[in-house]
Amino acid sequence: MRPGAARLLNEARTAGMRIAIATTTTPENVTALIEHALTPEAVGWFEVIAAGDMVPAKKPAPDIYRYALDKLGLAAETCLAFEDSENGLRAARDAGLRTVITVNDYTRDQDFADAALMLDQLGEPHQPFRELGINTLANGVCCFDLALARRLRNG
Repeated sequence: MRPGAARLLNEARTAGMRIAIATTTTPENVTALIEHALTPEAVGWFEVIAAGDMVPAKKPAPDIYRYALDKLGLAAETCLAFEDSENGLRAARDAGLRTVITVNDYTRDQDFADAALMLDQLGEPHQPFRELGINTLANGVCCFDLALARRLRNG
């Protein structure tokens, strides 16, 4: 997991937020990643794991996000997506979700103009994130946290 991801998941879980995964990989791969990166019990933290071939079209189609939103019974405008690729951003955007991008070595130069926020990673107190791109909404925050998530979600 990238810096800050486990911290943010724990913060969201402690606050009673509903969390889900929308991915194109297989359910088995998602489960293995969660169990390895967090704990075996962490699979239960996610109310919905929308993975693999649960929908007809993979990202950049918005199908997997729409599926997850439907299972959660939530409107897109009440949620945030976290992505790391242009295809993921397109899928989230077309499902109506504001999106936070954390780039990686393979996606750093992709087009993320539609992202609500673009970061190098989610940050830890000892390893702050860097904002990338034109949106500078973090205003001195070192770690992506629930307060920043709420600000982004509320536009």
